[in-house]
Amino acid sequence: MSNPAVVFEHVTKRFPGVLALDDVTVEIAAGTCHALCGENGAGKSTLGKILAGIYTLDGGRVVISGQPVHLTGPQAALAAGIGMVHQELAFCENMTVAENLCLGSLPATALFVSRQKMQRRAERMLAAIDAPLDVHRPVGELTIGQRQMLQIAAAVGSGARIIIFDEPTSSLSQHEAEKLYELIARLRAQGVTSIYVSHRMEEIFRLCDAVTVLRDGRHVATRPVSAIDQAALVEMMIGRRLDEYFPKHVHAERGDELLRVERLTSPRGFRDVSFTVRAGEVLGFAGLVGAGRSEVAQALFGLDPDATGDVWIRGKPARMRDAGDAMRFGLGLVHEDRKRQGLVLSMACSSNTTLAILGRLSKLGFVKHAAERAVAADFFDRLRVRAPGLDAMTAGLSGGNQQKIVLAKWLAAGSRILILDEPTRGVDVGAKAEIHALIDDLAAKGNAIILISSELPEILNLSTRVIVLREGRIVGELPREAASQAALMRLMAGVAA
Repeated sequence: MSNPAVVFEHVTKRFPGVLALDDVTVEIAAGTCHALCGENGAGKSTLGKILAGIYTLDGGRVVISGQPVHLTGPQAALAAGIGMVHQELAFCENMTVAENLCLGSLPATALFVSRQKMQRRAERMLAAIDAPLDVHRPVGELTIGQRQMLQIAAAVGSGARIIIFDEPTSSLSQHEAEKLYELIARLRAQGVTSIYVSHRMEEIFRLCDAVTVLRDGRHVATRPVSAIDQAALVEMMIGRRLDEYFPKHVHAERGDELLRVERLTSPRGFRDVSFTVRAGEVLGFAGLVGAGRSEVAQALFGLDPDATGDVWIRGKPARMRDAGDAMRFGLGLVHEDRKRQGLVLSMACSSNTTLAILGRLSKLGFVKHAAERAVAADFFDRLRVRAPGLDAMTAGLSGGNQQKIVLAKWLAAGSRILILDEPTRGVDVGAKAEIHALIDDLAAKGNAIILISSELPEILNLSTRVIVLREGRIVGELPREAASQAALMRLMAGVAA
């Protein structure tokens, strides 16, 4: 029997005020794909970053192929054959693919960088993972999926035999994710050990040989994937049963029509989009990446000056010239990218919660902080936001709690019509269930919800009706009773039944 590729022995890691990992012992077999799972804040990314040399451990040790190693930094990890594919992509966007791939070790002739050698090396690194990218192209012009492949090429090209994938599909389309799955399968066939940090159940059961569950920084269990099912895995992750619930808004009586849209059109990617939403209804928007769903949402919120068409709010014509108009008409938009468009990460949680209502909380140009804190505390309690305090910096919260603050912002503003664009992207299973329950509760209380999601089970479970867009046009509308994954996929792909 060969030695395990990686053994974490009694690993402990502390941050100021937080015990991130507490006496964690995990063994990872060579040549396998091993999942690390847990809720946000469970310690899975921290464990991966210790192996990648980004964090130094405070106790315990790491053993690679039978030999204890002291990983003082990323360079030491690379020397030990360890690479990492990060969730947050970091490149020099103004530099070329070749320059980024060789940045840590630029080939030189005499005192000058040899561009010819650099380009040849970059081409070899890309060929090793079958990624046909132009090495002369600036990285800023690449898609998210192509940049992800660039990270993998850098890791494999450095000679890494152990690669940590930290939420690698969080920003990828389904097509790009499929390419990544194929690549991980090829790496495993070549004997590369993959450590796969993820909260997506379907990926874990598709890709991984074994799974380790962490909770609150402690090791809960390690199991072969073949010996466990999704329900048991989720229960280990969150420490309680997570039964599927039936949304209570589905059978509630519909209220008045809150939003009517007719012939909404924009050169940015959609045309002749018409629909209505009533109080107490969740209208699902399904479609492939590029179908125009997010573009429609932005136009409704006044963010597309080129959009034309007619919009009525509560039966009255409404013109959305900008986001301020949309807010005055009672619309709220939860963007798909909460970090860039939904929050000011450097601000306190309380300040983010009240961003949309500062006018109400101000007097003579000064914010009444007591009133602001009272509003924030109310919504923190109602949405069960887990944070060190109201004054904690938003950047330090988990993805699920950040998303709750975005929702709290629009609820504080009194928005009756909520457009939710990928509301559970990048959150763990526990937070996802809480957000689903919140959406259901909002609809049951008479709000009108437009739900945009790439996860078809989410659309099917929560929606009263589902509209399908393809290439910027509505190609079908299905009531809840007739909607299924197969029916939606046929409409999304343009395949006849």
